[in-house]
Amino acid sequence: QVQLVQSGGGSVQAGGSLRLSCAASGFPFSSYCMGWFRQAPGKEREGVGTIATDGNTSYADSVKGRFTISKDNAENTLYLQMNSLKPEDTAMYYCAAGTFGRPCTMAWVRRYWGKGTLVTISS
Repeated sequence: QVQLVQSGGGSVQAGGSLRLSCAASGFPFSSYCMGWFRQAPGKEREGVGTIATDGNTSYADSVKGRFTISKDNAENTLYLQMNSLKPEDTAMYYCAAGTFGRPCTMAWVRRYWGKGTLVTISS
């Protein structure tokens, strides 16, 4: 059974840091493109970034230089390190696994989804 179990959400002040984790099981983690998405209150879901099987990453302009996506294949775990957090980063964050054989772009990272974790940034 495929599972993407998220942890690490919480509330921090602007300028702070937070690390989200996504523990995967039930599929060949190292062979899949992985990604992070977020949805703020009253706004549509947006892609945060992706990490390909070779480790190459891609980020939305809004988080470049502040967020870092990484993964540990031995632990089947995906991470999102968030630094210099801003109030506008407040959202529900979701991890997702890509569709095998498709490009590692946010449009295709939708095969499996985590349940989300809330990140709240206060000013």
